Amino acid sequence: MSDVNQEIATLVRNFSARLSPTPRGARLARLLAAEQLREWDVPLDPAAHIVAELAANAATHGRVPGRDFGLLLYVVGDTLRIEVTDTRGDRVPRVAQPPAADAESGRGLLLVDALADKWGVSAGASPRKTVWAEVRLDRSAGACAPVGPRCGGAGGLPQGTNG
Repeated sequence: MSDVNQEIATLVRNFSARLSPTPRGARLARLLAAEQLREWDVPLDPAAHIVAELAANAATHGRVPGRDFGLLLYVVGDTLRIEVTDTRGDRVPRVAQPPAADAESGRGLLLVDALADKWGVSAGASPRKTVWAEVRLDRSAGACAPVGPRCGGAGGLPQGTNG
């Protein structure tokens, strides 16, 4: 193997799983992601929160009986990318106006928008879509505000946005 290939092999870390589109599958996605991040010595926050929200959305809004959702985590350089793929490509997530203070749902993508440095939606082979988020790993400990530009915001996010 050449030196370039060896360097790439050591810089790219990835993890993937197929999970049932149920609350239990979403919980398992969060637990598996947290364990993988610990193994890679990557900070759990905010990545674990982002995985939890995207997996919950896949289990709730992207659910098609008999079709799993996919979780993919990978680190390239100083960036962690989180991808959740479901089989409801016809239901593109949108960041809407903030929900009423007493609403029991509707805050998930607002959290993703606040926690991720970038996020978006990519169309996949029909009927799939992938909701992805990126987190820079060189944040100072305890920093909550994103370091770089984000996608999303009020009014929704067009498909295929990459930053």
